[in-house]
Amino acid sequence: MCRRAGAGPIPWHRRPHTPGLEREMTATAQTPPPVPFDPVRPLMGVEEEYFVVDPVTRAVTPRAAEVAKRAAAVLGDRASTEIIRFQVEAKTPPCADSAGLAERLREMRAAMASAAAREGLAVVASGTPVLGDVVPPPIVDDSRYDLGIAAYRTLHDEQSICAGHVHVHLPDRARAVLAGNHLRPWLPVLIAMTANSPLWAGRDTGYAAWRVLCWNKWPVAGPPPYFAEPEEFDRLVATLTDAGVLVDPGTIFWDVRPSARLPTLEVRVADVPATAGESALLAAVVRGLVVTALERIGDGDPGPRPPEALLRAAYWQAARDGMDGHGIDPLTGERHPAADRVGALLRHIRPALELTGDLDMVTERLARLGGEGTGAARQRAVHARRGLPSDVVDHLVGHFTA
Repeated sequence: MCRRAGAGPIPWHRRPHTPGLEREMTATAQTPPPVPFDPVRPLMGVEEEYFVVDPVTRAVTPRAAEVAKRAAAVLGDRASTEIIRFQVEAKTPPCADSAGLAERLREMRAAMASAAAREGLAVVASGTPVLGDVVPPPIVDDSRYDLGIAAYRTLHDEQSICAGHVHVHLPDRARAVLAGNHLRPWLPVLIAMTANSPLWAGRDTGYAAWRVLCWNKWPVAGPPPYFAEPEEFDRLVATLTDAGVLVDPGTIFWDVRPSARLPTLEVRVADVPATAGESALLAAVVRGLVVTALERIGDGDPGPRPPEALLRAAYWQAARDGMDGHGIDPLTGERHPAADRVGALLRHIRPALELTGDLDMVTERLARLGGEGTGAARQRAVHARRGLPSDVVDHLVGHFTA
């Protein structure tokens, strides 16, 4: 079941609207009251970023503020803008079961699509903009963004990217940090499964998840380091802040991180999935990884420690090939078909999925993904028919709420 707004305390999504990256890091409201923690079926929720597009030109258009305002009439503070003026963001309520989460995702996307249509616009779920003049991007006026631009400069030129973030409720930072260690070897598999950013402003990049390459240019991004204890995490963040590498805690862009303000572990490695169903699959798999990690942490296992070079190489290959090539096991360096790496992931989390009740859904969805291909593969298939990126945009619009 999902917790609806007004139905009791909610652990992560009810926060004031502050435009921009990682509002939960910068909001000044008090932390919401805690909710009971279920180690078998911890609450999960999803944040997604979308592009606002002109349905005539199919290019991104800087009218996100109008779309977010209309969507807020239905979604409340779960609809907002982002750093770029043609991006909107939406959040689900926390949910205990994957069926309820899938329903909320479809409702959330339908509300966003309806709001855009009432403005004569459309929204799409793609990790990168298919068409449009995106360099430099139109950035929202905000004093915090001014600080970021001063620090990171033209890194913002490739900030026109959309991700899907999964939150899993964890009651303490110690388990959140250690759970991140257990997730690290599987992050390349999540990249391959969710690859949905092959095109950039009309050009095929040759990558399945180009967003991942754009994002990994940032100084504190990509796979997180291994942390033996939460104090090690805190010491490194303090050092990076003192060195001027971080503007504030919101610029910790590691793909797995404990929230600075709320009791969740956030996994932010994925392109925004093309469909609501794929987003629900991602959330269920991430929760399965977290539940598996919690069991191992309880047994005293602090997590595997793959060589950093192998983990980075596995990231790159997953971003390049998605599910259509091979994947590197960052623990051994061995190369396997990407489908085999997904199979290994499923075996790893199968006991957890049986506990959470997600096994049938995950198995069926993974089989469908293997047959239909990733979002990137489907974008390319549409593009190959006539060579028109506009066809890809139409395809994304048509499948937004699927």
